[in-house]
Amino acid sequence: MLFNSYIFILLFLPLCLVGYWLCNAGRRYEWGKLWLVGMSLWFYGYFNIRYLPLIVLSVFGNYYLYRLLVSKSSGGTDTPAADGQAATDRQHSRRKLILAAGVSANLGVLFYYKYFDFFIENVNAVFHADLALQHVLLPLGISFFTFQQVGFLVDAYRGEVEECEFLEYSLFVTFFPQLIAGPIVTHSEMIPQFRDLSKKRFDADNMAKGCYAFVLGLSKKVLVADIFGKAVAWGFGNLEQMNGLATLWMMVSYMVQLYFDFSGYCDMARGIGLMFNIDIPLNFNSPYKAVNLVDFWKRWHITLNRFFTQYVYIPLGGNRKGVARTYFNIFMIYLVSGIWHGAGWTFILWGTLHGLVYVLTRQFLDSVEKVPKLLAWFGNMAFFLLSLVFFRAENVPQALTILRGIFTGGYGLSAVPAAFVEQFRTPEFFYCLNALGIDGVTVAPRLLMVGYMVIAWFMLLGCKNVNEKLQTFRPTFPKAVAMAVLFLWSLVSFSEVSTFLYFNF
Repeated sequence: MLFNSYIFILLFLPLCLVGYWLCNAGRRYEWGKLWLVGMSLWFYGYFNIRYLPLIVLSVFGNYYLYRLLVSKSSGGTDTPAADGQAATDRQHSRRKLILAAGVSANLGVLFYYKYFDFFIENVNAVFHADLALQHVLLPLGISFFTFQQVGFLVDAYRGEVEECEFLEYSLFVTFFPQLIAGPIVTHSEMIPQFRDLSKKRFDADNMAKGCYAFVLGLSKKVLVADIFGKAVAWGFGNLEQMNGLATLWMMVSYMVQLYFDFSGYCDMARGIGLMFNIDIPLNFNSPYKAVNLVDFWKRWHITLNRFFTQYVYIPLGGNRKGVARTYFNIFMIYLVSGIWHGAGWTFILWGTLHGLVYVLTRQFLDSVEKVPKLLAWFGNMAFFLLSLVFFRAENVPQALTILRGIFTGGYGLSAVPAAFVEQFRTPEFFYCLNALGIDGVTVAPRLLMVGYMVIAWFMLLGCKNVNEKLQTFRPTFPKAVAMAVLFLWSLVSFSEVSTFLYFNF
């Protein structure tokens, strides 16, 4: 079920909110949690009912492993002193084995659904084999809820998880706002909120903030990302018709689409969370304002970066084993991040590029910070744009074709395909031109394309992000009118809807 769909906005979300707050009003708090779990499973199963058993079994299996970790960590005190250390060592070994089995099982399931065919393709290519591909449909959100549960098991092994009931754990994993595209949340920031009785009282201010964030996120997705996405999709499907200017414009459009799509989803997730008095962590903090790659990754997909820091970088040794090992550990974060994003050499190359440039930037950060900010920002954005060629391309040859197009394809404005320009055509704009009697102006589509780009980058660089707006939010009548207009405009634009990009990951 998409956030930007009629069934979600007109049926699912109102029904979910009413049921939850009625349970809490009657002090049926456990029923309220059960209601959210049930609704979240409906939300997930709506995409493909065949994958509903997968997440249910994943929840049951990981909770069982958690109980084993807890039980193995609590031993009796009547063990003879001579045998105490041996018993402790056996207990530690059993818990380590349980953790290893749990992490392996979770990653094994993820590998099968997401990477098995990629693995077989490479085996076939290297060994000239003819192994059959499975063509398994990727379950939505599997990367997110798998990592979330792996983190929970590791924290339980470390003794950082308080007693957790099954219903709380189920809600922690399945809570629908962040279930299928993040942010990747931790037990320490979610489960205490599910227990907090002060959050069981309806809060009109939080509801207003939630609606505000949801509408802004919805409009970012529907009114910005989807428009640029149409042009990107056409361009990638017709590369042979694209000159250098059109190819560059296509990739800048993809930069815009990717940010507004993913950050719009996260804004909607935060808004929905506030409607339930739940604070979902920030995942984007105006990353396109960053002036170097170190700064960029403090702002982009913050919760994924946090996860890899806690569960990859630190276990590898962090910065405790010398400069060379520190840089190797940093590089591994970005390599794993590339692999996490998708099964393909393009993603591996994307992660490798970011790892190398991040290490170089960090090593020479003092020198980088002396570069004029405008020049540093431009260089950072240029690198990110070129790296996105590998992130978006279907394969390495296509990525190389795009890069050749950008640098050698020519930059004549008149050579930009008219069909590419037409992808920016929106009915609202041409209704206005028709009303003014100037709908026959031939340059209108190109002006509209340029206008969309200028407005998008003004929003990216010159405006506060949704999180900053929430910090100073006060409900006013003009804001209510503006939100109503944006909401209705988005609602009538659902006919042009596309899925969220990060559903693929």
